[in-house]
Amino acid sequence: MPIAEETVFAALRQVHDPELYINVVDLGLIYEVTVTDAGEKSDIHVKMTMTSPACPAGPQLVQDVKDVLADLGEEVGSVAVEVVMSPPWTPDRMTEEARDELGMY
Repeated sequence: MPIAEETVFAALRQVHDPELYINVVDLGLIYEVTVTDAGEKSDIHVKMTMTSPACPAGPQLVQDVKDVLADLGEEVGSVAVEVVMSPPWTPDRMTEEARDELGMY
């Protein structure tokens, strides 16, 4: 049975932007999550973006996403993270909670 998408999103909430201290899901950096049944394992593919194309934390965020998903357990097969810049990220993608934390009313 594939890993539930909700489980993937819960794990992704553990990854925080090192400058904003808000998780990548609430920041709106996660565009798409696909979980594919690969026999006894689940392959996970994540499309994510950065707040800017030259984000200095980009490589670390990508690695953190890979690490947290691989840590979901033995049922995880491959983990792929694709960084996309289209559509570009805007603050509109943030949750209300994230906006509140940053004082964006």
